[in-house]
Amino acid sequence: MRLWHKDLIDVLPRKQLLAQWRECCGIARNIAVDGSPNHILVNRISDYPFEDFLAYVRLVYLEMQHRGYKCNFYDFAKWFSEPKLMEMDFLEAKVVDPIDIFRGWHTKRYLWQCYSNLEEKYDCGGISEEEWILIEDRMRKVYLV
Repeated sequence: MRLWHKDLIDVLPRKQLLAQWRECCGIARNIAVDGSPNHILVNRISDYPFEDFLAYVRLVYLEMQHRGYKCNFYDFAKWFSEPKLMEMDFLEAKVVDPIDIFRGWHTKRYLWQCYSNLEEKYDCGGISEEEWILIEDRMRKVYLV
C-alpha cells in the first residue's frame, strides 16, 4: 500500500491512479474494521485528522472523474456509518484544503520518494514515455528539478 504524494495525483499514470482508488477503499475498510490502516507505508494516516484522508480521497476521486474513469464513491463510503452524509460533505468540498493534506508527511522528501518509485517503474517498462513526461514536467514546474 502507498498513498502517492498529493502533488502527483493529477499526473499519475492510469495504472497507478486506478490502483490508488483501490488503496483508498482498502484503507477505509481497514480503518472501519480494525481502527487503523494496517500497513507500514500508510499507518501515518492515524497521525492526522480523518478529514485529511477524506480530502486526499477526494483528489483521487475527482481526478478519476476528470479522466473519464468509472469509480463509485460508495465503494469508499460504505465502510462508514453514514455514507450518504459523507458523500454530501465529500462532494461539496467540506474538507481540508489540498495544500494542507498530510502536512508533515507529504513533504518534498516524500515527493522525491514517490518520484523515485515511479522512475523505477518507468525504467522497468511499467510506465509509458508519455506518462513519464507528465511526471517529469510536474517535477520541473513545481520543484525546479
